[in-house]
Amino acid sequence: MKVLSFSSSAFVSLRYDEKTKTLTVDFTNGARYAYSNVPPEVIAELDKASSKGAMFNALIRNRYEERRLI
Repeated sequence: MKVLSFSSSAFVSLRYDEKTKTLTVDFTNGARYAYSNVPPEVIAELDKASSKGAMFNALIRNRYEERRLI
C-alpha cells in the first residue's frame, strides 16, 4: 500500500494498493471512497501534482468506478 504525501484542503489521506489498483480517498467531509482499476501512471501524476484536488478531479473523478466506503 502506497500512501501519497500531500497537503490538501480536500483530502485527509490518499492510499493506493498497487496489487488491486485501488485508490482509497478520505475526504475532509468524512466520506471515504475507493476508486477501482486506477493505473499506476495516473497515481504517479497525482503524486507529483502541486494541487492534488485539481489533479484528482482531472484524472480520477468520474473516470473510474467509485464505491463509497463510509
